[in-house]
Amino acid sequence: MRAAAQRLDQLSGLLDRIALWIALLSVASLVLIAGWQAAARYLLDQPPAWTEEVARYMMVWAGLMGASCAFRAHADPTLFPAARARTGRIGAGFALLRSLGTILFVIPVLWYCAVGLNGRIASGYIARNARQMAETVDVPMSAFALAIPVGFGLILVHALAHLATAFASSR
Repeated sequence: MRAAAQRLDQLSGLLDRIALWIALLSVASLVLIAGWQAAARYLLDQPPAWTEEVARYMMVWAGLMGASCAFRAHADPTLFPAARARTGRIGAGFALLRSLGTILFVIPVLWYCAVGLNGRIASGYIARNARQMAETVDVPMSAFALAIPVGFGLILVHALAHLATAFASSR
C-alpha cells in the first residue's frame, strides 16, 4: 500500500511541476500579449483583434493550472485550516473528507466535458468546442476548452494521491 501511495504521490508531483510550468508560460504570454495590445493601441493606434481573445484564454489556462498547483500544495481555501497539520487517524479522516468532497465535485465536471446531457460523446463540452473556431484566430475552440478537463483531471490525481498518502501514513 505504501509503495503504491508513494508512486501515486510521485506522479502527482511530476504533474504538478508540469502544470506549474504551463501556468507560468500562460501568465508570461498573457503579459506579453496584453503589453503588445497596449502598445499597439496607444502607440500605433491599431490594436490587433486577436490579442484580447488569446489573452483571455491564456488567463483561463493559467487559472486552472494554478488552481491544480494550489490544491496539491494545500494552498486552496478550506473550512478547517488546522486539520491540515493533523496526522494519524484524525489527519486521515480529514484527508478522506477533503478528497471525497473534491472527487464528488470533479467527477461530474470531467464527465460532462466528455459526454453530453444526452449521453453521447459527440455532444460533450470538448466535442462541441471542437466544432467551433475561435473568432479572431484560426484555432478550434477545443484547444482552449481543454483547460477545464486538464485542470480538473490534475486536481483529481492530486486528491487521490493525498488520500492514498494519508491512509498509508496512518497505518
